[in-house]
Amino acid sequence: MSEQNDNGSKYFEKMLNIIDVGVHLIDKKGITVFYNDKMAETDGFKREQVLGKNFFDLFPSLTNETSTFIKVLHTGIEIREKIQTYVSVTGKRITTINSTYPLLEDGEIIGALEVAKDITSIVHLHDQILDLRHQIYESPTKDKKNASSARYHFSDLIGKSEAFLTTVSFAKKASRTSSPVLICGPTGTGKELFAQSIHNAGARRNRSFIAQNCAAVPNELMEGIMFGTARGAFTGAIDRAGLFEQANGGTLFLDELNSLDLFLQAKLLRVLQDGIVRRVGGTHEQQVDVRIITAMNIDPKDALEKGLLRNDLFYRLNVVNLTLPPLFQRKEDIPLLTYHFIDKFNTMFGMKITGITPAALNRLMDYHWPGNIRELSHAIESTYNMMDLECEFIEENHLPAYFMENKTTAPAILSGTWSHEIATISAGKLADKVKQMERETITDALENHQYNITLTAQALGIKRQALQYKLNRYGIVKKP
Repeated sequence: MSEQNDNGSKYFEKMLNIIDVGVHLIDKKGITVFYNDKMAETDGFKREQVLGKNFFDLFPSLTNETSTFIKVLHTGIEIREKIQTYVSVTGKRITTINSTYPLLEDGEIIGALEVAKDITSIVHLHDQILDLRHQIYESPTKDKKNASSARYHFSDLIGKSEAFLTTVSFAKKASRTSSPVLICGPTGTGKELFAQSIHNAGARRNRSFIAQNCAAVPNELMEGIMFGTARGAFTGAIDRAGLFEQANGGTLFLDELNSLDLFLQAKLLRVLQDGIVRRVGGTHEQQVDVRIITAMNIDPKDALEKGLLRNDLFYRLNVVNLTLPPLFQRKEDIPLLTYHFIDKFNTMFGMKITGITPAALNRLMDYHWPGNIRELSHAIESTYNMMDLECEFIEENHLPAYFMENKTTAPAILSGTWSHEIATISAGKLADKVKQMERETITDALENHQYNITLTAQALGIKRQALQYKLNRYGIVKKP
């Protein structure tokens, strides 16, 4: 039995040294009992330097007040997912997300176990991004218009299906005001494209558009990113404007709102109600004027039922609701989108694909598109990697393999004007139809920008030279 226990302990220790999180165990006196390889890598130590040593000798920058280890030893209450920044004895500055648990024996605390995930590189990257944003915000010579990262306009939104056009119509009406907008739709349906289009069509078009994915940042860091930080608020904190200050006068787009911590949702609600922001650790309050556009990739009803979204915040944000249809509900738009991506990847790959065969298009029409428009874009890009340079049309064998899993010879089921045409016309005629739409799109964009070639090219997401080529190609001239 003793040998089995020894083997079990060896296997357990080996397992703890393999996992990709740091594990640190101390006794009630603060002496390190166990310290795995990942924790040693994070802290910049060798295991033998730590084992048997006092905790504070190893991490002198921590105190009884800032150490999660010591708090758990004193209170016996576990602490979950707490961000901690500290400096090791070697001078290395480290940021981790820690979960710390008391170890009990007969009701008495005999030690504490800490599991830590190193996020130092993530924090460093976010600090660089925030510093760049802050420099733009603080610069006295900044061009507010150029500070906006919104490059999409309604003219960039492609589709003719009734559900899509109805949503676009609602979005255009919403652009006339500064009311909050909640955009709902599955991943890949173009929620940020709609948000940018609303911003660029509204009165705030020449001010900042700032986008933040709420799921991309740990909640502990998100507070400082959203509301800003004051020097000394926590270890390493500096005076830095948050998203609301940076977007002042413009638009703030918060994607995946349902991933935002409920505590931060409460703070967000207060800013929306009062228009006042206070930096983390600061005492000064600042009035801000920001239009809020939010997005979710799940049904708001489900988010409310699961407790992921506060009711009061939902009602505050859901002034204008836009629901983007998934691609499988607007399959008549697939030919238009396909030719749009062909034009895009022709430029990117330096190729001259002129169309797609009816059989290959039939495959696209039959597919269920769980990834929506983003997946379609990736699928067309994939075909370019499968084609020879002399190819003119995308064929079935060029498509990713998963399109061929359910082979069928039945014609694609299409609705609207496409139902008759796709089954009978050549790819060349389909291309002509798409070119007609491209000409109309360019003409609309020119009119929206008073025939300014540079601004129109930026709005269409193409180079100025490419726009000039298309103007000559289609014979488009400025109206007298």
